[in-house]
Amino acid sequence: MKKKYILFIFSLSFLFSGYSFLPALAEEPKPVKILSYNVRNTRGMDDVVDYNRVAAVIKRIDADCVALQELDSATIRSKGLIVLDELAKRTGLYASYNKSIDYQGGGYGIGVLTKEQPLRKESVTLPGREEQRSLLIVEMKDYVICCTHWSLKQPDRLASVGIIRKAVEKFTSKPVFLAGDLNAVPQSEEIAALSADWCAVNDTAAYTSPAHNPRRCIDYILVKNDPHVRIQVVGTKVENEPVASDHLPVWTKLSIKKNQ
Repeated sequence: MKKKYILFIFSLSFLFSGYSFLPALAEEPKPVKILSYNVRNTRGMDDVVDYNRVAAVIKRIDADCVALQELDSATIRSKGLIVLDELAKRTGLYASYNKSIDYQGGGYGIGVLTKEQPLRKESVTLPGREEQRSLLIVEMKDYVICCTHWSLKQPDRLASVGIIRKAVEKFTSKPVFLAGDLNAVPQSEEIAALSADWCAVNDTAAYTSPAHNPRRCIDYILVKNDPHVRIQVVGTKVENEPVASDHLPVWTKLSIKKNQ
């Protein structure tokens, strides 16, 4: 009888081993680390193209997603190589690319690297009088990361604000981030216009350009204003990396929690 009872208890424990009868724990804030970096095709201030050097910077920062600007794709200048893919191979990250313009038999544009495989991506054309600009939207499971590189012309940058607003308005169930080289200082009219919908989560008093002697902040990480999401900045930094590119990399680590 005793053996049968032990066997019965063992059977029950096996049957319900995949279930938990403990009360569910409260949802913990979801951390995400975002890096924005204008890599100038990995051509450093020493005029040397070095994929390994830039990849090492990305690996050291260890961000969940990386917004990159100035990327050749199969151009004469890059000797037929796709710069984003070269960085993806060296960092072990997923690559999402968007060509802003045709250039030297290939393309030139922006890209995003992510630790997790994206759900989807889309591109939006932005104005640029000296060259066409674009917005790359990459949707992840828990958030949306957008990458851009704005025009050198102020009217184009100002016009980009409304286009971006419309492009991301459909995302209502997860936080949306915007990162990139905006070619505008925090006191500018276009950044003021952008601030109606977005909040900068990097320290805009920390300069990002030029790399060897930074005098201004033109690289940003922003979060779209959303009453359903609470964002807390855990840490942010402009890395001292004066040789790998003509911009400094800037990252922010955030805690994300949905409001009940």
